[in-house]
Amino acid sequence: MPLDPVAYRPYQDPDDFIREVTDLIWVDRSISFIRDNYEPDSIVHGAYGTSTTREEVIQGTLMRISATPDRTGQAEDVIWEARGDDAFLSSHLVFSGHLQTSEYSRTIANCLYRRGRMVEEWVVRDTLAGALLHGADVEELARVQAFRGYQGSWTEAAPVDPIAVGDSGPRPDDHHAEVSTVLEMIQTIWNERDLQKVEKFFERDLTLLTVGNRIVIRPEGYRRALLRLLESFPGGLFEIRDIQAHYDVRYAGHRVAVTWKFVGDYTGVPNYGPLTGQPVDLLGISQFTLHNGAIVKEVRLWDDIALRAQIAATRGDEPVGPSNIY
Repeated sequence: MPLDPVAYRPYQDPDDFIREVTDLIWVDRSISFIRDNYEPDSIVHGAYGTSTTREEVIQGTLMRISATPDRTGQAEDVIWEARGDDAFLSSHLVFSGHLQTSEYSRTIANCLYRRGRMVEEWVVRDTLAGALLHGADVEELARVQAFRGYQGSWTEAAPVDPIAVGDSGPRPDDHHAEVSTVLEMIQTIWNERDLQKVEKFFERDLTLLTVGNRIVIRPEGYRRALLRLLESFPGGLFEIRDIQAHYDVRYAGHRVAVTWKFVGDYTGVPNYGPLTGQPVDLLGISQFTLHNGAIVKEVRLWDDIALRAQIAATRGDEPVGPSNIY
């Protein structure tokens, strides 16, 4: 079913829509455009919980722009997929940094637009990258943030068949082979822990870009990076919440975006301070690039500072102030 232009008007397609609207707000500083772009009761699931008002998005955007006035973001990838004939779900990978320095980080924002208006968003930022670059105390950064908790769709059971229906609703069964490869990989390697199977799903010369601006290469590097996350939550599992798949030569061909929730008790290696034995509810997004049926690249992001803040909240540490959901 073709997508009605009402979904992305006045731009030429959803890719153009996402890139231009993001630039208008974040680069040209037209913060007020959010009132035209978001529904008043738009929902945003961020690293610190869920917000349910457009005004909180406006205020949060203003604070982020003011805090980093020299940073400029641009689209590194836009993976979009139709949701019916008048809506689309995009996965926007944003590369942000100073124009001529090596200081940078990445964000992924997954946005559900219906008839040109934002209705629900899932967003993750690599806040650890900046903290490490400036030598900040990550535990102190986490301590001053309050983990609010989630509402709405994020608190519901994971979709039974995310290939057919995700948190954003029914999806077209496009690029079925690539989507199936990614989901089988997540189940086999991430959840069943058969790390030997990395070579089955990935090219030998794979690249993983992940939090803290880490670049991981080769199957053994991929295994070690996954173990680093899992070792603190050894019983944890990844839920698939949503999927987008798209083909575009501009972005190197087939890409699949997966919104995932990682749930596990903090009972393993104490990489995040004293153990709590309590579960974490981690929002993450991965974007996979495939070539000839194999995965050649993954960008895997979550907010590691927010994860520390969530653990601190379950430990009973008292936060100093509120957090910016957006």
